[in-house]
Amino acid sequence: MPNDNDRILIVGAGQSGLAAAHAALEHGLRPLLLEASGRTAGSWPRYYDSLALFSPARYSSLPGIGFDGDPERYPRRDEVVSYLERYAAALIERGAELRTDARVSTAEAGEEGFAVRLEGGERLSAGILIAASGSFGRPHRPALPGLGTFTGQVLHVADYRSPASLPGEHVIVVGAGNSAVQVAYELASQRRVTLASRTPIRFVQQRPLGRDLHFWFRVTGFDRLPLARAEHPPASPVLDDGRYRQALREDRYRRRAMFTRLDGDQVTWPDGGRERVDAVLLATGYQPDLPYLAGLGALTADGRPRQRRGLSLTHGGLGYLGLEWQRTPSSNTLRGVGADARRVVAALGRHLRGHRKHVRA
Repeated sequence: MPNDNDRILIVGAGQSGLAAAHAALEHGLRPLLLEASGRTAGSWPRYYDSLALFSPARYSSLPGIGFDGDPERYPRRDEVVSYLERYAAALIERGAELRTDARVSTAEAGEEGFAVRLEGGERLSAGILIAASGSFGRPHRPALPGLGTFTGQVLHVADYRSPASLPGEHVIVVGAGNSAVQVAYELASQRRVTLASRTPIRFVQQRPLGRDLHFWFRVTGFDRLPLARAEHPPASPVLDDGRYRQALREDRYRRRAMFTRLDGDQVTWPDGGRERVDAVLLATGYQPDLPYLAGLGALTADGRPRQRRGLSLTHGGLGYLGLEWQRTPSSNTLRGVGADARRVVAALGRHLRGHRKHVRA
């Protein structure tokens, strides 16, 4: 397999891929980022309109470049997109190569590293491959009882933009995480909203003692705490600035235990009660989006990477970034992926140097 010894292939140019490219430049490698979409901001341009970061700008930047403006504000979606595009431009000025509209279809491994093939047929190779394609392209849609018979609209939060995305008067939001609560709160201004979940919502105060929770994470070191390997990460609590729990108390939206069945335009609740529903919004999370690695044998049967702290357990020179709870609670966030990128790229660089010595010997 032909190989470019100084090049590192990075699949994805969102926050994880950009953090990987920054770390690669710091280690003297030449990163080539391959982004499937037409923009250098990953999945951020496709999130819902009202989305804002859960952490202040002060704690939300990638290595080397911070957000402009008030460090205590919570940047909104479009500001994050602009930030990531500015970050990508700075990497290109430093020597990184970035290609948009370059979707990777397959990857293969050989004695000298990896080769990927783009959808158009082009083949590229390098000694190191990092999968940083995130999970937005693979929304988790659980097989809820009767969902196939439901006559209303079913939408995953990945496809939701604003209340105009959903018709009718009664909407059920399925989920108990930050996105589920944020969207339920937004919809409640125009719809009758029921939040359905298997477990109660766990609220956490966003600014205890007048300081953002992420300040306390930084002080205590919680955000940098390495975790045991988590095949199925626990659900994150909902960060509440005071609006969401109060709205629930005031019945502006309601929370019920998960329904037992959908049938036509009716929903059946655990107590046997039935009511009409117009739309169901699934805020049920995502799964790693890595179809191009299927032929390598690097994934489990359900498509999850065989990895530990971002390093492949099946292939030397293969790494991952942006996985939920990959190494710490912040591994798949703007504030945490930079630290993971430094560790993963450093380990892959050591592997590459060791492989070169072995070949020369």
